[in-house]
Amino acid sequence: MSSPYKILIVDDEENIRNILKLALEKKGWSVTTVADGENALKKLATSSYLMIFSDIFMEGMSGLELLARVREADNPTPVVMITAQDTMNNTIEAMRLGAYDYVSKPFDLEDIYTLVEKVVALQKIIPPQNKANEKKEGPTGPIVGKSKQMQDVFKIIGKAADSDLPTLITGESGTGKELVARALHNYSRRNKKPFIGINCAAIARDLLESELFGHEKGAFTGATETKEGKFEIAEGGSLFLDEIGDMDPALQAKILRVLQDKEYYRVGGKTSLKANVRIIAATHQNLNDLIEQKRFREDLYHRLNVVTLHLPPLRERAQDALFLAQHFIETYSRTLTRSKVYLSSESENLIRGYLWPGNVRELENACKSAIILASAGPILPEHFPLPVRSAVEPATGLQEQWEQKLSPLIAEFIAINKSHKDGELYDALIQIVEKHLFQQTLALNSGKQTLTAQILGINRNTLKRKIDAMKIDPKNSRSSHDSDKADLDQ
Repeated sequence: MSSPYKILIVDDEENIRNILKLALEKKGWSVTTVADGENALKKLATSSYLMIFSDIFMEGMSGLELLARVREADNPTPVVMITAQDTMNNTIEAMRLGAYDYVSKPFDLEDIYTLVEKVVALQKIIPPQNKANEKKEGPTGPIVGKSKQMQDVFKIIGKAADSDLPTLITGESGTGKELVARALHNYSRRNKKPFIGINCAAIARDLLESELFGHEKGAFTGATETKEGKFEIAEGGSLFLDEIGDMDPALQAKILRVLQDKEYYRVGGKTSLKANVRIIAATHQNLNDLIEQKRFREDLYHRLNVVTLHLPPLRERAQDALFLAQHFIETYSRTLTRSKVYLSSESENLIRGYLWPGNVRELENACKSAIILASAGPILPEHFPLPVRSAVEPATGLQEQWEQKLSPLIAEFIAINKSHKDGELYDALIQIVEKHLFQQTLALNSGKQTLTAQILGINRNTLKRKIDAMKIDPKNSRSSHDSDKADLDQ
């Protein structure tokens, strides 16, 4: 009896692909095999799979890169990593990125069967979404945040929701751009019509045009029937173009034409179709930088940048981190454990002290992991992922040492500058500290202003204005070992 579930095998060793395919097909499962991550993404763009078994070390896209791309989906396919190089770093990194499990070569086929059966059981509890509904579901919960930055975001959503103007959402990965896009749709007059999203970075370039605009039968090899694109499916509603900065410039021109003329053609089609959608785009990249690099069309940028929403990274709204964590603990403890769990005071300090480079998404996943490991009672620091613990624990002591060194220096500065007029001492000290902060951060980043602005958490234009005023030359802001490192990197 054949199974309705399909399994994707990704490995550059033909022998491994054949062994797994033969073994799993004997158990009744349908199996597709590919030799690399690029072809795996093409398969995932056109078909749904129960799960993926992927090698880590392959030519081109690695298994970990494939895992990261798969995890970007709203309803990600479970991925089991397989490798002969069973090191601690590989295991930690794979699980940190969200792998379902990790298997070492040589593997026992019984372990493979058990993993498949576990995922099948999981799908019976949470059925996989069908293709038509794949992007209609996803993050739909409330956008959580008490900080002033997020309150400002909420205000813009309220003002812009009822407009049909194109909207551009910017922010680092994991800040919640799709949640904001859905909020714009849900509060708009279009909320009875579909919200359709597509990740422009997750679909191969040669397939993305067909996904967006659809295609006619016979338009290309494999086009056995006419297919609707996302523009048609989203008719009357909203179309969310996530990671638009990764879109090929040739396809950008076609999106521009839709924005200008409100019409488009299917791939291989000769009849124009009307587009009645609100376009919401998002990116984690600096589009102005991409324009300078000739990777993004300036005219499209101006068409999209009518209403702009910027989502601040979690490190810039630290007060929201603990509030979000408590929200996630309360939300997921109901489904992941039957016992009551809560954050210990040590865990609260851990959450406050970590910078959360993966932003809200990383915090959410860390809370899920902690709930599972704690099972009941208080969630302790050891229940959080290793990268979170290791980043915070040593930093706490160093922070205290640094503050102890700083305190007498400030006292000395005050003593030297007693003659300052009332109200001027603060500005004088801040100007000195700020100048050294900018110089040292620029030096650490080899004078790269975009990266420096990101680390400092300020706008690049603000950084440029300040370093100009302070007469700091970014070209000379290079640490002493930069030239040596550059030589070694040749």
